Amino acid sequence: MNRKQKAEEGFTLVELLVVIAIIGVLASVVLVSLNSARSKARDARRIADLHQFALALENYYDANQNYPILQASLAPTYMAALPKDPTTAANYAYSALGSGTTCSSYHLGANLENTHTALNSDADASGGTICTGSVAEFSGVDTSNCAGGTGKCYDIKP
Repeated sequence: MNRKQKAEEGFTLVELLVVIAIIGVLASVVLVSLNSARSKARDARRIADLHQFALALENYYDANQNYPILQASLAPTYMAALPKDPTTAANYAYSALGSGTTCSSYHLGANLENTHTALNSDADASGGTICTGSVAEFSGVDTSNCAGGTGKCYDIKP
């Protein structure tokens, strides 16, 4: 076997470096897409959490003819545990609305990371009159913040 035939049997260093560079570029593109998908998944979880929260609030209302002043009143009877924001692990924004200690409504919200189509169908409500003992956690509509967040507030009211 001569030298020319031996050289054709393997890959050169340049060929290997080119392949490694191509794999690196493809991996970085995949990672960027993956981060975007994770962000959207967190927003979907926030929206789903709020809907579960709203169901628990309605169950509480059915049993007590009043909404709870504090969201902690829901656990463990109406929810196993209060849902938390997947990024910050903070409670979602909640305010009981009404007059005095009679809470006939509520305002519930979460800050989204991305502009989401759900923002087109949310409550877009301003705070309202807060029940005695409840906390005012809203400053406006989608262009404002639920509780000091991104300015993409997905909010629910009954």
